[in-house]
Amino acid sequence: MLITLEETIELINSGKALHIAADDSLLSKLPKGNWIGGTTPYFIAEEGGITTKDKLFVSVIDYAEEVRIASYGKYNVFQIVEECYDNGLTVIILPYGSDVAAKYGKDAPEVEELLMHPTVGWISGADLASNDVAKVYNGTTGEAYTDKAVVLYIKLPEDKAALINIINIFKDDKNDPVIRFKDNDLGVKMCKVNGQEVNFAEYIKNKGIDVGMPLVADYNGSYINTSIKAVSDDRVDFYAPVFSDVDYRFAVKINDYAGEFRDKVNQAGDKKPVFTCNCVLNYLNGNLEGEKLNPYVGPVTFGEVAYQLLNQTLVYCEIL
Repeated sequence: MLITLEETIELINSGKALHIAADDSLLSKLPKGNWIGGTTPYFIAEEGGITTKDKLFVSVIDYAEEVRIASYGKYNVFQIVEECYDNGLTVIILPYGSDVAAKYGKDAPEVEELLMHPTVGWISGADLASNDVAKVYNGTTGEAYTDKAVVLYIKLPEDKAALINIINIFKDDKNDPVIRFKDNDLGVKMCKVNGQEVNFAEYIKNKGIDVGMPLVADYNGSYINTSIKAVSDDRVDFYAPVFSDVDYRFAVKINDYAGEFRDKVNQAGDKKPVFTCNCVLNYLNGNLEGEKLNPYVGPVTFGEVAYQLLNQTLVYCEIL
């Protein structure tokens, strides 16, 4: 729910477990409590997509029997698999452009224990028209970080469980050639296209590829996106890592971006998510300002976490 600073302070003082997203000017005014926060001025609210620095988006995590909050750097971020509750939910926020976000993005798929513990979250960001820096907040200490992740551990009752899912409007174009990369990396120069080594930047330019469409890998019917951040003369940089020995293709072109989202939301059926986040690339490319995606309301983010780091995806979590 998108609410005022005063309403947010009242919720914090009530002792509830909270996930908060807002502009830094508001997060910095919050009292200590059982909350973590991240910076963004973009939201999908009940009334539709909105850009605002005057309100905060607050998710109340119901059913929390116990709560712990911690902060981690790039060298110990995967302690989350050791310190989470056996039956619980882990919510993580990482600052955009930080070493800890890069570490998590590259290595999370290799941490097998992560899949045993429901882990959801996002990459915090800032107003794209400003020079503001992405931050995260540890509510128990009141500290803000640009180089650490903050984590909210929630213990659930024995008869409850957290279920994480995604809504992805993209699928790979089976008529396109297969693209493979040598290493797990956030930026590459070379790749193999149908087995032939080429400069990836030159390939994109020569083919006139729309880089608003992500690379998509088909994991047994589950489509995972990797979005292109920039294409220079001889290098391509990504918002999330590509991985070696994975078959990628560019996504099928989507003509009605917002319409596809509405259709996917309708297909998902009646859900009651306790947490939702949606990618800023969806927000911008899909012209989602003013668009309603209820009940999938939450911050618009610079990367989404559903166990691993994702792009151009809506992530949500239910407690069932």
